[in-house]
Amino acid sequence: MNAIEQMSEEDIVSMFMVHTARVCHEVNRAYCQAIGDDSQPTWEDAPDWQKQSALMGVDLHMHNDVGPEASHESWMAQKIADGWEYGLVKDPVLKIHPCIKPFDELPKEQQIKDHLFRAVVHAMRPPKAQTQE
Repeated sequence: MNAIEQMSEEDIVSMFMVHTARVCHEVNRAYCQAIGDDSQPTWEDAPDWQKQSALMGVDLHMHNDVGPEASHESWMAQKIADGWEYGLVKDPVLKIHPCIKPFDELPKEQQIKDHLFRAVVHAMRPPKAQTQE
């Protein structure tokens, strides 16, 4: 019996969710680099809060058919709950971020991140079971 066969269904689902979050994070990091933002660490070097944020986004899109705006709203609510506020530049020490504003007010480059995140999660979702007729 191999290691996966020995895992519980809950452990397999958890592993899949973490893997999907990692893929989303790395796609976002690559996109950020493409637009000149080298501030994103690799998944392995990302702080726990950043990994948890990605996992929450995966959970949102894995279990709901919502648009990219929902990703941003969820992320923003999480930031605000953690004491972050709007600021002209991102500063984790001061807990300010320029993206703490409505989705439709974000620059297109920032909106694209939410579109990509949702697309990756949807691509990674297991196909829905087909009903027999």
